[in-house]
Amino acid sequence: MRELNLKAKARKRYKLTTDSRHSFPVAVNLLDREFNVDKPNKCWTADITYIWTYEGWLYLAVVLDLCSRQVVGWAMNKRMEKQLCLDALAMAYWRRKPPSGLLHHSDRGSQYACHDYRKRIEHYGMVASMSRKGNCWDNAPIERFFRSLKSERLSDYRFVTRHSARMQVLDYISYYNSIRLHSTLGSKTPFAYEKELCRVAA
Repeated sequence: MRELNLKAKARKRYKLTTDSRHSFPVAVNLLDREFNVDKPNKCWTADITYIWTYEGWLYLAVVLDLCSRQVVGWAMNKRMEKQLCLDALAMAYWRRKPPSGLLHHSDRGSQYACHDYRKRIEHYGMVASMSRKGNCWDNAPIERFFRSLKSERLSDYRFVTRHSARMQVLDYISYYNSIRLHSTLGSKTPFAYEKELCRVAA
């Protein structure tokens, strides 16, 4: 390997983000993998991922609109607590002002099942839906976003600080929403896809 200048690829650090071992109520899986949604602000999905830096973990919570696959809310923090998810949801709500009845789908982790998060969903007029236990396919679109984020942008970096990781995540979200083409959307960007839907509806 030394003669050929080959190096072994290091195994990625792994961090568990879903803790379903709690006593909070769990919502029924109302989404049931119906990922094709015809209107914006009709169904959102939410989840958490992690990014390793030399300062420690940086956690990213995201809210995704299933219709356009647009990232509509996000938050980052060095702690994986409920406030991280509440901040991402608050950003999504105040940016989009969705009508009552929006379906909010997540895993059944304690951050999403806790009293404060359920109360916030009710306050916003949303309906809760949760994946089955240990089934990431029930929230596949947002898992796909995380995979794209890491493979297309983060995999080649070794972040010294959380701030540097945060800047790359923010830049990628902007790119993902406004420049990156999506096969699911007929090779349009999320922004362009929503704009076209609004034009047709007008």
